[in-house]
This record gives sequence, structure tokens and C-alpha cells, in this order.
Amino acid sequence: MIIPTSELKEFLDEKVTLYNNPKFIESDPIQIPHQFSKKEDIEIAGFLTATIAWGNRKMIINNANKLMDLLDNSPHDFILNHQEKELKRFHNFVHRTFNAMDMVQFVKSLKHIYQKHHGLEQSLAIKDGTDNYKTAIANFKAQFFEISHLHRTQKHISDPLRGSAAKRINMYLRWMVRNDTCGVDFGIWKTHQPGKLSCPIDVHSGNVARKLGLLERKQNDWKAVTELDTQLRLLDKNDPSKYDFALFGLGVFEKF
Repeated sequence: MIIPTSELKEFLDEKVTLYNNPKFIESDPIQIPHQFSKKEDIEIAGFLTATIAWGNRKMIINNANKLMDLLDNSPHDFILNHQEKELKRFHNFVHRTFNAMDMVQFVKSLKHIYQKHHGLEQSLAIKDGTDNYKTAIANFKAQFFEISHLHRTQKHISDPLRGSAAKRINMYLRWMVRNDTCGVDFGIWKTHQPGKLSCPIDVHSGNVARKLGLLERKQNDWKAVTELDTQLRLLDKNDPSKYDFALFGLGVFEKF
């Protein structure tokens, strides 16, 4: 593994500046939570959007908008105050393998998170003194499914303790924790630290990171996340996940 050079940092910082701006929102699922102003609406909309953020981006955005409509465009109020009969409205919803049964479970589990664990910000907090979200995500998953639940729905929240790169939750954490001053990431979780965020690894960002010498591991798993963390924190220890914009942009928009 090479030590990142000043030239590589300059190159990646330029790409961050290029993509970390409001124009990015126009084609990205982060546009869904940007429809809201209330903290709890933003974080719930973001969480549900991130949960279905795999596949075609246009389809992700369309289906996330459908979800917001089904939640009466007031996600927090619906989660806390819905009646059982209102859950029938989800019966036709499907996004790839995430279906109506999963959505109903998510509504119930989110209500549990807000009533028993003080909300998503607290439930996803790092509580063991580590410098990443590995155990925090695993603990959150345990809390999410400590109520009666469908076994099939567990697959929709990744578990880093089982080796998953947890791409969608790491992306969601970036949205909530990182304050970019550019109007893209929200930075509304003030009890969290941006320096402990990990860059979400998917096919695009992983391949770009390997081409740049930032990542040697072939699999996109949690070991790869940790390896990339080490390199990106050498570039910016206080805001390493900003390089998600560079790696993703290079891969998706520039076919690097």
C-alpha cells in the first residue's frame, strides 16, 4: 500500500470541489431528504431512501418519492402516530427485493427506535470508543430488530460484524453527520464526529480507489472499508468521507 502523495491529495480535493455542490443533488437520492426541514423528517426520509439505494438511481429516486407520499410527506409523524389499518397502503410497494412486508416492518421498527432508543441519531452513535461505525451499525441493527419481526427483513440492514461493507448505511451516515457547508450533506447529527465516518464502497468507488492505489483488497467488504479509511484519513483526518464525492464522481460521471 502506497502512502498518498500530495499530488494525489490535490487531484482528489479538486474532484471533491467539482462534485460536492448543489448540482450533485439533482441526480442523487440525497434529494429526497432535502425535501424536508424538520430534523426527524430529514433523518427518516434519508434512512428509508438509503435503505433502497441500490440499482438504477432514477428508479431509487422515483420509489423513494413514492414512499414519502405513502408516509403523507410527514415521515416522523406517520412513524409515531400511524394506525395499524394505515399500513395497508404499502401493499403494492416494491423496490427490487424490498417489498411491502419489509416496509411495514421498517415502520414498526423505526417507531421502536424513536420511542425506546431516543431516535436514529442516538441509536447509531458510537458508544465503544472506536474510531469507526463497525460496532455502532451492528448495535443499531440489533435494536432495530429487537421487536417481533420478519426474518426476511433483516437482510435490508447490513452487519459489518459479519463482514459487510455496509455501503448504504455508511452513505446515510455521511448525509447526516458530515457538514459540507455546500448544501449537500446535512450535518444535523451534532453528537457524531465526521472524522469517524467511512467512505461508502460500491463497485464504482472501489474500482477507482484500486486504480489510484488507495485500496488493494479485491472484495468490497468491511476489511476494504477499513483499508480505505486508513488511506483517506491520511488525506484529511477530520473529513475523510468527503472523498466519496471524488471516487464516486470519477467512477460514475468520468468512467475513470
